[in-house]
Amino acid sequence: MDAATTYLTTEELSSRIKYDARTIRNQLKDSVLLEGVHYIRPFGGRKILYLWERIEEDMQRPSHVGQLMAGIQ
Repeated sequence: MDAATTYLTTEELSSRIKYDARTIRNQLKDSVLLEGVHYIRPFGGRKILYLWERIEEDMQRPSHVGQLMAGIQ
């Protein structure tokens, strides 16, 4: 990651994409939001930090919007 990367907690991501934090944790993480692509676990720990620029970029792709909607049903 470069210096321009914005790292967000689940709660901060929830506020930006207007999904409940529980929905992100239980339905989107590991189905739509992938480790190493959309989020990382710093130092191999339990804490999750989401990579905002990558999520924002993928949300604008038509195929990803379909995945996002499928992930919450």
